[in-house]
Amino acid sequence: MTPYRFDVVSLIPQAFTALNDLGVIGRAIKQKIAELHFYNPREFTSDSYHKVDDQPYGGGAGMLLKPEPIFKAFEAIPLLNRHRVLLMSPQGTPLSQKDLQRWAKETDQLVILCGHYEGFDERIRTLAHEEVSLGDFVLTGGELPAMIIINGLLRLFPGTLGKEESLFDESHSDILLEHPQYTRPAEFRGMKVPEVLRSGDHGAIERWREKQREERTRIRRPDLYDQWFTRKDSI
Repeated sequence: MTPYRFDVVSLIPQAFTALNDLGVIGRAIKQKIAELHFYNPREFTSDSYHKVDDQPYGGGAGMLLKPEPIFKAFEAIPLLNRHRVLLMSPQGTPLSQKDLQRWAKETDQLVILCGHYEGFDERIRTLAHEEVSLGDFVLTGGELPAMIIINGLLRLFPGTLGKEESLFDESHSDILLEHPQYTRPAEFRGMKVPEVLRSGDHGAIERWREKQREERTRIRRPDLYDQWFTRKDSI
C-alpha cells in the first residue's frame, strides 16, 4: 500500500518530532502507513537574514508572514492528484470527526500550512482549499492544530489501530457520544460495573449501550443530540 502523504509548511518543523514517539501514531509512521515531509519557509528566502515576516500595511500590532517564502515552499511540494491544502487559522471552520473521515476517504495527501506571528498575508489564503480551526481561541502557531489533524487522520488508516472496529463506536463517529466503558475489577471503591455488562446477554448489552449513548449526548452535548434526534425522526 502506498503511504499516505502529509506535507507541512512550518517555521518550526522540529516540533513534529514528538509524533514519532506517540504510541500507535509513531508506529504507523515507522511502518510507512504515512509519510511526513516538512518545508521551512526560511529555507526559501532570498535575503541573508532569512526574513519571513514584515509589518502590515496600514499599521497595526505584530508581524505578518510574507507571501514569497510561503509560496515558494508550497511550490516545492510534489502534489498528488488527490490532495487537499489546509490552512491552520482561528478564522477557519472548526475541525470535526467528519472532516477527518472525509479526508481519509477522498485524499491521498494533505498539505498543511502553519501560521505564525500575527497572521498571514491575505494572499497566502489563495493556496488553501480549506481553512481549519480547533475552536474559538488563538494559539501562537499552527503546529499544534496540524499535529492534531495528523494524529486524528492517521488513526483512521488500516493498520494503525489494533482493532479497527473500535473506530465505529467511538464518540463523534456517528453524532452520538460513546457509551460508558468498564474493565476489571467488577467493583472498585464502592463503584460497581453495571450488571448488564456482566450478564453475557449481547442483545441487552447493545440496547444498554445505545441508551447510554443517547442519554450521555443529551446531557453533555444537547447540540449533537438535536442533530441526531432530527436525523432519527426523519428516517
